[in-house]
Amino acid sequence: MATTTHAGHEPHNPVRDDRKLAPTEDLDREPDGVPHSVVGLTALFSVMLAMLVGFMFVVGGVLVKALAVLIALMAIPVLVGSLRKKAARDRDHVHPSR
Repeated sequence: MATTTHAGHEPHNPVRDDRKLAPTEDLDREPDGVPHSVVGLTALFSVMLAMLVGFMFVVGGVLVKALAVLIALMAIPVLVGSLRKKAARDRDHVHPSR
């Protein structure tokens, strides 16, 4: 004779019901408040810039190394500034993070 255990209810997949949300809950926002495309672009451009500068240091002479430092000193603020503007433009202002 087989016995079955019954938990009292059947599990169901969660269904979005905005009426059941708490006042501070918001399912539409990105949890960290930063657009995920900006996070990905930051990682991509940071790695590409580091590879370029590293390659210039390994392969080049004194002039190329100086140029690599100059590129890093100019490119990092430009990268940070442009991604900050993109984050501000793409941030969800209707559903801000906490």
